[in-house]
Amino acid sequence: MDPRRGKATRTGSKPGAAAPQVSAPSAKGAPTNPSESRVVPEAARPKAPRCGATRSSGSQRKKSAQGPQKRPPVRARGAGAEKVPLSAEDAVDGPTGLVEGPEPPAAPEPPPLRAGSRRERGTAGSARERRPPPAPTEVPGLDPMDPVPSLGGREVEAGDWNPRAVLAKLRLRRQEISAAAEIVNKVVDHLLRRLQTCESEFKGVALLHTGSYYEHVKNSAPDEFDVMFKLEVPRIELEEYRESRAHYIVKFKRNPGGNPLSQFLVRNVLSASQMLLKFRKIIKEEIKNIEDADIVVERKKRGSPAVTLVIRKPKEISVDVILALEAKGSWPASTQNGLPIVDWLGAKVRTSLRLQPFYLVPKNAKEGNNFIEETWRLSFSHTEKEILRNHGQCKTCCEDKGVKCCRKDCLKLMKYLLEQLKKKFGDRKELNKFCSYHMKTAFFHVCTQNPLDSQWQPKELKACFIRCVKYFLQCLKTEVLKHYFIPEVNLFSQDTIDKISKEFLSKQIEYEENNGFPVFKEV
Repeated sequence: MDPRRGKATRTGSKPGAAAPQVSAPSAKGAPTNPSESRVVPEAARPKAPRCGATRSSGSQRKKSAQGPQKRPPVRARGAGAEKVPLSAEDAVDGPTGLVEGPEPPAAPEPPPLRAGSRRERGTAGSARERRPPPAPTEVPGLDPMDPVPSLGGREVEAGDWNPRAVLAKLRLRRQEISAAAEIVNKVVDHLLRRLQTCESEFKGVALLHTGSYYEHVKNSAPDEFDVMFKLEVPRIELEEYRESRAHYIVKFKRNPGGNPLSQFLVRNVLSASQMLLKFRKIIKEEIKNIEDADIVVERKKRGSPAVTLVIRKPKEISVDVILALEAKGSWPASTQNGLPIVDWLGAKVRTSLRLQPFYLVPKNAKEGNNFIEETWRLSFSHTEKEILRNHGQCKTCCEDKGVKCCRKDCLKLMKYLLEQLKKKFGDRKELNKFCSYHMKTAFFHVCTQNPLDSQWQPKELKACFIRCVKYFLQCLKTEVLKHYFIPEVNLFSQDTIDKISKEFLSKQIEYEENNGFPVFKEV
């Protein structure tokens, strides 16, 4: 079939409302570690100032923590998997799974966490409040967009651990940041000048910082950077590739003056693979001209949109340089019901974000074992960075003199949990296809379900993190994680990640949750 055939992209879209919510099932019981197994008391934190009015909630019931139960060890069931995607958004790869079926019925919003509850004041509860939680139940076909119940305090704890101590270990040192940034900026600036001054097809490129370092959610060390070189391409026409929702074919409208990118046209279609090949060639030649630098270009990874540079001295730093087409105008129709931040950040913010340009990166669609070289994939890394920068309902959220929240801390812990599990089970193929983008997507959905700043108070960090973990577990078990910007794309479809891999990760996270996250204590 001719890969150029596709559905023409419709223009114009209006802001959508947040997804309907229904109650989530009870948490699963505690499995024991299938393979193996400093307690620091959490310091009391001062009460954060509130911003704006918040709704009150009733006192929450106490639930006794369930201890770990012994189960037979989980055997490795080798499911074939490719190497983990190079960049975060590489999760949207191959035959994208489309979310089907009716939306769940709406239900009342979960109550916000409240400071000063009877539990926190140490008031003894009645015997009725102390009864154990019901046994876990399995709900077939539950939509992971259903909200995880609002959590608070020690009722979610299983094992004593201190999230603040974990975050302190992950905090980047200013000296390391400064040294790494200086090295990376030198390399990036050199490449940018080369592309802008020399006669090349990429003369109009500009710099766009993306990734966890620039979102201020990077863990451990500043040794990985994502840099996007954006190239504005006016007068283009997009066609959705085979109802994939995420991948598109790019064509130029009539341009009497000619087009410098015409050499990359294949049957009137702009080839992502050919354009990336030339971009990579220029960078590979130019790094040889950077003085006092020991830099190599990693071997191209099939299907990856990035040119990965490894700066080997004085300290090894990886830099993903990604070429992106900048398109101005209405976002594609597949994004119309995405970005559900109306109840969280507001309709005006959503409209403002959708009025910004959108980007396409040379990440090819996949048909079986073959990549469709003419296709491009939508990228929203710039919007994600903007959301994380202004993540609170209060405009001064997390500023020096503003109200504080624990949203970013929860995301750091989520990413670190996956990093540590991948390190612990380095030889297991089941974890290869999971990446930090899955954690970030789940985190955004939890923010949508819990939009109030009062639901993310710093003193409730542990409860908020557990809430994120439970939502991610729910997504693994239902095999549905909707793309935050393209809701019809399922990042956990069977075509993307096999069921065995999802079950394996689910069991490991359940063990960690019910045993105080011992993986956080491993070096």
